[in-house]
Amino acid sequence: MKRLQLVSHALCPYVQRAAIVLAEKGVPFERLDVDLSAKPAWFLALSPLGKTPVLSVDGEALFESAVICDYLDETLPPRLHPEDALARARERAWVEFGSAVLNGIAALYNAGDDVALAAARSALRARFEQLEAVLADAGPWFAGVRFGLVDAAFGPVFRYFEVIPEEGMFDELPRVRAWARALAGRASVKGAVSADYSERLRVFLVGRKSALGARLGSGGFG
Repeated sequence: MKRLQLVSHALCPYVQRAAIVLAEKGVPFERLDVDLSAKPAWFLALSPLGKTPVLSVDGEALFESAVICDYLDETLPPRLHPEDALARARERAWVEFGSAVLNGIAALYNAGDDVALAAARSALRARFEQLEAVLADAGPWFAGVRFGLVDAAFGPVFRYFEVIPEEGMFDELPRVRAWARALAGRASVKGAVSADYSERLRVFLVGRKSALGARLGSGGFG
């Protein structure tokens, strides 16, 4: 078996995607956290974009979470993507949609004032409404009974709302809410972060000095 090392950051949602897939595959791997505020030279040599995750496979580095997850799915059982090429392409597109949702969450916690915060929340709500329209009725996963790479991509998305108050974000979105609940209970999703993740995320968000950070710091949510 190849030696796998996941170069990580404790709060990076894209690292979580790779960690979830590795856990679903049931393979041993080493996880090595790096300080992204003071990136060491060895890390920059592995990651041309200076981002996590990086997966070292017997010393050969792969970067970008979608590439890493696809590689793992192509080389290790069980297969998480569908076998049909069209269905597989569709799910890859929804993984990319998940990245757009993560960008929306970043806009939420970086909003400088309440007007910008409300706009970011509205835009994010629209993304979740799009998801509600395409989620399988039966569930519990994106495609129904099969846990796939789309599910791995969205586990980190919903985890943010363990710290960020929902404030109606998922109201009248029963499929999205049920999906979020199922993901929160999945062993691979729970194990993708450290036990102190929520507290570390809260400290990070308050430290942004944004509208959301100010409200979290002051307890200004009803």
